[in-house]
Amino acid sequence: MTPNAEDLLGRGAREGGDLFRSWFDRLTSAATQGEKAAYVFVMGSLAEILRTFDLHTVFPEINSLQTAVRRVADEYLNQAEDHGFSPDVCGYVKADYALQLRGGEHPMGRIPPPAIAVLTNACNTYLKWAEIWERMYRIPVVTVDVPGSREAPGRRSQSAEDVERDRRYVEYQLRELIGRLEALTGRAFDVDRLREVLDLTNRMGRAWRGVLGLNRSKPAVFDAMMEGTIYLGVANALRGTEEGAIYFERLMEEMAYKSKHGISPLLAGKDEHRLIFVGVPCYPIFRRFYQLFSEWGGVYVSSTYTWFASGGLNLDFEYDLTRPLESLAEGVLLSVQRAGDSMLFHDRYLIDSIDEFEADGVVYHPIKSCRTVSTGLADSRRVVLSERDVLCLYIESDMMDKRVVSEAQLKNRIDAFFEGLESRQIRKSRDASGATTTPTIA
Repeated sequence: MTPNAEDLLGRGAREGGDLFRSWFDRLTSAATQGEKAAYVFVMGSLAEILRTFDLHTVFPEINSLQTAVRRVADEYLNQAEDHGFSPDVCGYVKADYALQLRGGEHPMGRIPPPAIAVLTNACNTYLKWAEIWERMYRIPVVTVDVPGSREAPGRRSQSAEDVERDRRYVEYQLRELIGRLEALTGRAFDVDRLREVLDLTNRMGRAWRGVLGLNRSKPAVFDAMMEGTIYLGVANALRGTEEGAIYFERLMEEMAYKSKHGISPLLAGKDEHRLIFVGVPCYPIFRRFYQLFSEWGGVYVSSTYTWFASGGLNLDFEYDLTRPLESLAEGVLLSVQRAGDSMLFHDRYLIDSIDEFEADGVVYHPIKSCRTVSTGLADSRRVVLSERDVLCLYIESDMMDKRVVSEAQLKNRIDAFFEGLESRQIRKSRDASGATTTPTIA
């Protein structure tokens, strides 16, 4: 039976919230029952291999940002700083460290301790972060070294032989990881189970790319900064699961309906200003941060966060089930490289996205807690302004620490930005109509 509008609209947000809470409930149960969990990160999570061994996956970045969204991050940050962490250290790391000191206590439940940590070199902080767990729990830490991009996008000269050597290098490390997981769990690796998991990830990615593409619609069908962050949480937590694949297929159905019927995420009567978001959201005032833009009719049609934090699901790539491990290595190589590009070489991607989504402006949001995400944003803005006729806003706050978030200052900058957008809109409309202005003589 075809769902009606009342059933469809808002379904993604409702079901996403339910799935997310259920995931935290399972982690709480794992902590209570003493079941094994692997600590992983959103960039290069290797969730597919871990699922073949039925290990729970814990994403410390997600746990940390949830403390900020639920307005208790300061308690965790202060505790970590009392133990000697500098205010300049990544807020995610500090919140996680305090969570470990509290025995996994979290506003969404209880997080189990790690039996193993699996990571890539997608972020330099990952390496030092995992050393904390290694010291605290005496657990094995497996780091998959993924070769990065040699050159910026558009200037690459890597041969097919070079790419294949990189892929084989990653595959060799995945085989080593499998051996470590077999020793940890006492279970043999099941390649057919891996095929099943990869197929579910393919389904999820296919639907997710469809959802992202539908934001080319006018009006846009979802806000890529606000709603997109919710969808990313489900994508990472439930990657390679039946419920995750079904969720995104149903989300695609909702967004297709909104596109067909011209339903905007904005309140009725608001003119749409199409924006692209660069960086990580301001979680300490997450909903208010969104409202500062939506009140002016600002909607994010795209976001670099949905690029680098989606584990490659945004890329036009699917696993080859006839050669699952080899293809997984290819996917890990591609996703980690593109994640790095999305953080460090995003000016080219931004220019392409401005054209693809017909964006009016770009909002850069450097944050105190993450130098990696914030690196080079001023230079990127300079390039974008030189190549496209858009307005760019540069605002600073943080993803975790409310001590460096000033809503009043943000509002002043954002209001001025939209005043500029609306002035340009009026001027372009006047130019298009050929109207002239008669000077008034006092």
